[in-house]
Amino acid sequence: MIEATDFRDAMSLLTTAVNVVTTKGQSGLHGFTASAVCSVTDTPPTLLVCMNQTSRSHAHFLENKTLSVNVLGAQHEPISNAFASKLCSEERFGHGAWTQLATGAPILEDALVSFDCEIEDIQQVGTHSVFMCRVVAIKQGYQQSSADESLVYFNRAYHQVGQVEIV
Repeated sequence: MIEATDFRDAMSLLTTAVNVVTTKGQSGLHGFTASAVCSVTDTPPTLLVCMNQTSRSHAHFLENKTLSVNVLGAQHEPISNAFASKLCSEERFGHGAWTQLATGAPILEDALVSFDCEIEDIQQVGTHSVFMCRVVAIKQGYQQSSADESLVYFNRAYHQVGQVEIV
């Protein structure tokens, strides 16, 4: 049998993008930092987002049935830390500039890309909920250039990944 700590240690070596996942609706405005986000299919455009069921925001995502995935750039490390902290929702959203698309879930204005989604299905797997999310709108960052760097998490630390121009 594989121990949970051994699994977490092994998974720390899987490089993942850092995202802030947000929701807004009758249950209020909430968000969290997530690395467990991936594409499922492009027809129809669908993302998978995993969230710990013990998260204080969990019930709000279930009730609102919408979310936005904001893919963070290297400059967003403080925003990632804020959304991973014990700050209240109002304090978290005090970091960064926010707007919205179709669902009303907050979109980080300068995210590398944001996916606005409706939660279509939820599976409970162990300690987490797996949200299957239909993408209803996409907003790419305004300043896309070869200098953009993505914020990633590897070996329990932040790193930056991007194109390096060879001159």
